[in-house]
Amino acid sequence: MNQRELFFRHVAQTSHAPLGLEIIRAEGVDLYDMHGKKYTDLIGGISVCNTGHRHPKIVEAIKEQADKYLHLLVYGEFIQSPQVQYATLLAKHLPPSLNSVYFTNSGTEATEGAMKLAKRITGRSNMVAFKQSYHGSTQGSLSLMGDEYWRNAFRPLLPGILHASFNDMSSLDLIDNNTACVIVETIQAERGVNAGQQSWLQALQQKCNTSGTLLIVDEIQTGFGRTGSLWNFQQMDITPDILLLGKALGGGMPLGAFIADKIMMSALAEAPVLGHITTFGGHPVCCAAGMASLNILLKENWIQEVFEKEKCFKKLLVHPKIKSVRSAGLLIAIEFENFETNKKIIDNCIEHGVLTDWFLFAPHCMRIAPPLTISMSEIEKASEIILASCSV
Repeated sequence: MNQRELFFRHVAQTSHAPLGLEIIRAEGVDLYDMHGKKYTDLIGGISVCNTGHRHPKIVEAIKEQADKYLHLLVYGEFIQSPQVQYATLLAKHLPPSLNSVYFTNSGTEATEGAMKLAKRITGRSNMVAFKQSYHGSTQGSLSLMGDEYWRNAFRPLLPGILHASFNDMSSLDLIDNNTACVIVETIQAERGVNAGQQSWLQALQQKCNTSGTLLIVDEIQTGFGRTGSLWNFQQMDITPDILLLGKALGGGMPLGAFIADKIMMSALAEAPVLGHITTFGGHPVCCAAGMASLNILLKENWIQEVFEKEKCFKKLLVHPKIKSVRSAGLLIAIEFENFETNKKIIDNCIEHGVLTDWFLFAPHCMRIAPPLTISMSEIEKASEIILASCSV
């Protein structure tokens, strides 16, 4: 049997129509399949590869750490330099209250840990999330997910979760002295890049403060320069009580984190002891790769170039079939009439060497979230292919 047949026989599928591209090499913003065909990657592994595929310094960091040690013991028991150094670097570039990092394997695990921490700190169990929000797909994260289509098949889910309307001041009335936490994305990515209003987000934080509710901000997709600043909450002028990170956190390796104040995080160490544990969270190779990636972002000018590249995409992406283009830096949604139109254009793009996709809660919108390293000439060429695909 060939590789494709083995893929469909032995690798669990989550849809009946996976893309099925057999990629054998990736470099910068380009992917190469088994036939040597090149694809410009406009989704970056779903906002993972912010520093591009296989950046030499990330590969070097992985190799150096692999030469020292891999897994040693469950997270938190040994002093492991990659974890310590990366946590320290993250804290250096976050507000003073976000100084204690709990590494996980993924973004959804970060959500789960933050939910437990909020209940442990407040002694409350009720939570508020938002309609058409996405925070992962494990049981707790799924309970928060703001779309019944994705939740319904897996009920019963966690009780005590209310789903409010995003950007709606009246939705703040759902937050009271029984609410443990509110979890919010500053930009609802999977809704097709639906940005939170600064005034609303600030009012949300104020309501949390007055009710003793913890504000959990999910920057799993928007962090690490995606929207033109290291963290999008900086642009909103708010400060989370707990911050969720993932995707680009690992520089292409699996890594997530929830981050809070040390005093708050220490609640997981007693009553019960080992209140939250993970075997592989903060794996030393993943932390080494992630730290190398963040250092690259801090040194290069890619974050500063995000808005210019955003403008370039929006200037070029004009076509009768395009109803609108919504963006937050290099997180962009191209809106079409319906899913069928979008899917046909996506398939044409892939056929002509541009990899793109759609959004969970906005299937009529095309996703653009390339590595931040993408050049102006690459943006122009990819946009030409998108426009040509619209005309087919």
